[in-house]
Amino acid sequence: QVRVEESGGGLVQAGGSLRLTCTVTGLKFEDYALGWFRQLPGNNRETLQCITWSAGGRWYAEFAKGRFTISADNDRKTHYLQMDSLEPEDTARYFCAAILRRSRSYQICGTRAEGYWGQGTQVTVSS
Repeated sequence: QVRVEESGGGLVQAGGSLRLTCTVTGLKFEDYALGWFRQLPGNNRETLQCITWSAGGRWYAEFAKGRFTISADNDRKTHYLQMDSLEPEDTARYFCAAILRRSRSYQICGTRAEGYWGQGTQVTVSS
């Protein structure tokens, strides 16, 4: 079975850093794009970053460039989102998802794309 899990969230002071972890099991890395998303309080879910590891394709939301960095272990089963210089405005629930290749928005990890989603992990940044 396919399983997606996020971890690493918590409370951090402004200016601090967190590294979120996402594990994906039950899928070959060639068959999905790994997306990171967040949902701010009262807002819709938005895509932060998207990567197709096999093809090397990458997409970044403009606001996420520089401070947020995606990476993975060599086996591509464990993924990371490094978040630096966090601000109170970054307070949100963060998700990862394995977006299937047949999805129309596969290359950019659209928020309505077909895939497997984790339950999310809460990040709270205090001022």
